[in-house]
Amino acid sequence: MKNKILIIAAMAGTLVLGSCDDFLEQTNTTNANQETFFDSDKAVEAATAPLYNYVWNSFNDKFYYGMGDGRANNITARWSPYIYPYTNFTETALSEGLEEAWGSLYSVVAQSNYAINNIKDYSGPKVTEAAKRQAYGEARFMRGLAYWYIGSLWGKGIIYENTAEKVNNSVAPAHRGVDVIEFAIRDLEYAAANLSTTAGDKGRVTKHSAYGILSRLYLSMAGLTTDGQYNGSNIATDFNRGTRNTYYLDLARQAALKAIEGPYSLLDNYGDLFAYQTANNNSESLFQLQWLTGSTDAIGWGCNNAMQAFFAWSTMVGETNWGNATYASYDLVREYDPQDRIRRHNTICTVGEYYSELNSKNGGYTYNVTESGYDNKCNIKKHVIGKIDDNGQSYQQSSGVNTYMMRLAEVYLNLAEAILGNNTSTTDETALDYFNKVRIRAGMPELKSITYENLRYERRIEFALEGLYWYDLLRRSYYQQQEVVNYLNNQERNAGYEWDESEACQYAKSSDGTGVATATVNNLTLPISDVDRGRNPELNNAPVAYEFGEREVTVTDLF
Repeated sequence: MKNKILIIAAMAGTLVLGSCDDFLEQTNTTNANQETFFDSDKAVEAATAPLYNYVWNSFNDKFYYGMGDGRANNITARWSPYIYPYTNFTETALSEGLEEAWGSLYSVVAQSNYAINNIKDYSGPKVTEAAKRQAYGEARFMRGLAYWYIGSLWGKGIIYENTAEKVNNSVAPAHRGVDVIEFAIRDLEYAAANLSTTAGDKGRVTKHSAYGILSRLYLSMAGLTTDGQYNGSNIATDFNRGTRNTYYLDLARQAALKAIEGPYSLLDNYGDLFAYQTANNNSESLFQLQWLTGSTDAIGWGCNNAMQAFFAWSTMVGETNWGNATYASYDLVREYDPQDRIRRHNTICTVGEYYSELNSKNGGYTYNVTESGYDNKCNIKKHVIGKIDDNGQSYQQSSGVNTYMMRLAEVYLNLAEAILGNNTSTTDETALDYFNKVRIRAGMPELKSITYENLRYERRIEFALEGLYWYDLLRRSYYQQQEVVNYLNNQERNAGYEWDESEACQYAKSSDGTGVATATVNNLTLPISDVDRGRNPELNNAPVAYEFGEREVTVTDLF
């Protein structure tokens, strides 16, 4: 049986021919391996266009939030097989979604490799060096981000740089998770050093986007290693040591500050981040997946964002609505500070909340009033923008709204976390300034000092349902493992709840959760699917070290 990489490679060879993104115009659709393909700078740009949408589509469709939020218990979905096994810690190598997730991330790797090698090997006269460097940097950015997800989720992964060669040698051992993340860091460092400071087309990543992602990756590496720059041997083995590598904490701080220097700014209103008029490529977005607006018949499958269909709970709020049984967990609902009304309103629906943008032709939508029977759940509002009659763009399984992969608010909180470092609290002015910018936008009072618990709350609530919280918990588990396992086992997963205005969170628990296994350290990584292990028996073995060459980009180059 052929390895999945072979299938992905075949896909990647065709995806490079055309993007389903409308911020590019491709004039030449000949084979990417022919010299005539790169007949202009625009044609080089077209080689990376699919990396902004098509190859991420399967990941976006379910796994973005199924793992980032479902696993972290922001979502309760007892009958959705792409969520509940991961929420319940009952997943096995046969669980639905594992094969698709692994494959979707490796489709990004495969397509990135094709773009990287085709661009690197081309030396024709019609393409400027600046265009080649930019497109090459974009492909390295995407590959690096995909590898960070792989290394984080599975704790190992197959590192390869030439998809065409891998087709002929598809059975290969997995590499250690820390090596996968080091590989990701090197890709993002290259992108930070070589991408332009401003995007030539709206939605394109910049060097500041790369610095922002680096601030996230450096925080991961700070927990995975001991002192100094990673050298293949300084891998942390005590996961309860309580401290992180200060070398990478400092790099995370510097990378965040570099990202902040860019042309990005927080939106004034939190709700505007998710409104259809202002969500796409706004000033706060360092990187979004770029989805087309239009029906799937018009734009094609793979170019569409179907996320609203999985969260919309009624025919009044979505053209397709499968979300009636997918809603906010009790643990998330009770997490909200009573003062945190702005973020709660725009993230989850609670009894009596009014949304003028939903059911707009009939005067708006009031949760559990316009339609009754919603007093025992809080449906997900984020990503739900209404029907085509409400906004003119929401077709069935195609909302036309981009997916956030990094916002400036995350960079601000990454900066605060890096400055907090190994301290129990900090009153550092820079950390407080950027941390409080996020709180003030949400209508929350400023804090005079910051602890890890302050950061955990802020990150969970600011980015709830944006596919991030599980990775925050993983990062903590690299040096406070037992604390994280204990936290996971005290989240009251699958607990039922109902409206109760006397409670601080306005809801009271009505039943204990069922079907949830006790989390252990083994649940901090995912199993590789049985299908993928069957295709590549080497995945059954312990991961091996990856042999790195010399660094292309040094810290001096970056900072």
